[in-house]
Amino acid sequence: MTSIQMPQLGETIVEGTILKWLKREGDAVARDEPLFEISTDKVDTEVPSPVAGTVTKILVDEGATVPVGTALMEISEAGAAASGDAAASGDAAASGDGATSSGDAAASGDAASSPASGAAPTTEPTPEPSGGAASSEGSSAAPPPAAVTPPAAPAVPAAPAAPVAPAAAASVPAAVATVPDRGPRSQILSPLVRRLAKEHDLDLAQIAGTGSGGRITKADVMAVISSGGQVAPATAGATAPVTAPAQPMPAPSAGIGEEIVPVSHIRRAIAEHMLASTQTSARAWTMVEVNVDHLVKLRERIKATFQERYGLKITYLPMVVRATVDALLEYPDVNARLDGDNIVRHRFVNMGIAVSYDAGLIVPVIKGADGMNTIGVARAIADLAARARSHQLRPDEVQGATFTITNPGPYGSVASVPIINQPNVGILSFDAIVKRPVVIDDAIAIRSMVNISMSWDHRVIDGEAATRFLARVKENLETWDFAEDLGV
Repeated sequence: MTSIQMPQLGETIVEGTILKWLKREGDAVARDEPLFEISTDKVDTEVPSPVAGTVTKILVDEGATVPVGTALMEISEAGAAASGDAAASGDAAASGDGATSSGDAAASGDAASSPASGAAPTTEPTPEPSGGAASSEGSSAAPPPAAVTPPAAPAVPAAPAAPVAPAAAASVPAAVATVPDRGPRSQILSPLVRRLAKEHDLDLAQIAGTGSGGRITKADVMAVISSGGQVAPATAGATAPVTAPAQPMPAPSAGIGEEIVPVSHIRRAIAEHMLASTQTSARAWTMVEVNVDHLVKLRERIKATFQERYGLKITYLPMVVRATVDALLEYPDVNARLDGDNIVRHRFVNMGIAVSYDAGLIVPVIKGADGMNTIGVARAIADLAARARSHQLRPDEVQGATFTITNPGPYGSVASVPIINQPNVGILSFDAIVKRPVVIDDAIAIRSMVNISMSWDHRVIDGEAATRFLARVKENLETWDFAEDLGV
């Protein structure tokens, strides 16, 4: 008997949610055939079977969130053998430690984990990302990680006593009132939960956790943020007010000409990330107009040769990435993040590319983009976008961006104001290239023009730096000769 457990899909992943069982008890399953879909706070993915056999028992219901290492189902390898050999008998041998299946985790959403970016879709009619971009290693599946048994959760030490004025205590919303002592609860917190709590000055010790073992989840923190309340410090011996259970909302009814569509978990994650970004950053916006006439002519001239030589369709996005990377290295405050009272400047560029796919929006990351030429960037974008749309991204591929680009141009957008992909302090939007009359040497001429804009966090960047940064991107796109860099 082989025990299938919740896989560890990334270093920071401590739990997952069963979205859908793809096999039922009694079903035959082949090796590497998908068993179920899971969702983490980074990506969604299908988990393949490590063995061939028959599903004998499902241990967790759909919609349940469980820690990494939890047994989810059992597969009898003897069941598969018996179907091909009537003489087979006896109990199936237990499969050691119950290997966990993982594979190339599929990415869908969150954008969010990943954090989803509020970026507009970005895609050209090529393998280039369309409202975001996604990546995963297509055919070569990563070896399944060993089963992980979660350690016993240590008890949370009592918070030190602190006097609380009666008026202040009364002002605390019921949703974020002091948590009564309910015994030990998990101290394992995801980086996202810690960051959100730090950014909104929340005391995690005072937030009731609804996750496994009392663990505080992102949804718990977002509920506190949405309520607009401040968590009160714990009071020694104080008894938390009891909150009356919320009354169930009546099921919505569709009127004439209306349709009720339940909010998907991906759409909910995107909504949470977008709302958190707008509540966190002081967003400002700047746009420049760029003459890309020579790039349009270059692409038309080399696209057939480039695809034949490299197996890729050449788009404008790799050129935009290269021009932006150069500007980020010149203006490090744009390639940064805010950490409390400190600005963390990155000496490398991990470029997030917003990609739209069937479930919503996701932002896979080109790691080490500052070390790539235009061909390398083009390959990375094509790979990430293809694997995002086939739900094959791994959790680590949708986090760690230092800056983000979104490309709504293929859909006809001429000016867009994207929401910043936290914890970045800027996101650049590349809109549609259109022919417009422009003045060149005091004469009117028709040129291929594009608007490039940036939403930026005024807590870290000022208007001058934002404008100089965009001017550098503009200069690069208008003056660089990409022909040699593209190998044609």
